[in-house]
Amino acid sequence: MPETALDYDARIRQQLDADGRLALPDGGIPFWEIFPFEAEGLRLKPIEPLMDAEPPRGGEDPATCRCQDPDHVDEGVVWSNERWRLHVGEPSGAPLVLFLIPRAHHDIADLPPDLAAELGQLMVAITGAVEALPSVARCHMSRWGDGGAHAHFFFIARPALHGQFRGTCMALWDDFLPPVPVEVRDANVDFVVDELVARVGGQPGG
Repeated sequence: MPETALDYDARIRQQLDADGRLALPDGGIPFWEIFPFEAEGLRLKPIEPLMDAEPPRGGEDPATCRCQDPDHVDEGVVWSNERWRLHVGEPSGAPLVLFLIPRAHHDIADLPPDLAAELGQLMVAITGAVEALPSVARCHMSRWGDGGAHAHFFFIARPALHGQFRGTCMALWDDFLPPVPVEVRDANVDFVVDELVARVGGQPGG
């Protein structure tokens, strides 16, 4: 029988110190060579009490989702086809950060089979296009679903030859590295979009 949320919480709380904190694990993320911060003096926040209920996410009701706002859905669109849009945000520390969103209102758990199959193909194509950039070694993909109920998938370019930025912590480094100039971001976008059109079709923009 799978454990409940209360069971999980009780098991965690058995490991807390007097201040309600967990200890940093030996060999855990803070001790990885790619972790952006020095481990000395670092401590975890106290574990908070369980919430009464999971808070609603933006767009839980499709009628209130931002996908219903034509000004929002076209913002930052750099590539699209009949079913998907690829967006770019403001320049950040990574050479490029893109996010892929289905046109129709779906979360990942309820993607219809045809969209799910196409998602896999697009993940492969976008990753290949981003990794073809001369400044990029890897393209990391992620999905965090706590903020919005409309599915969105991130593609984060890891700069070539920067071993310190490898792995899961690239998402943190992206916040602290100086933003790339807009013209560099735009040139990277143009390159990736040309590659993507050649690989899977679609068209630039919305």
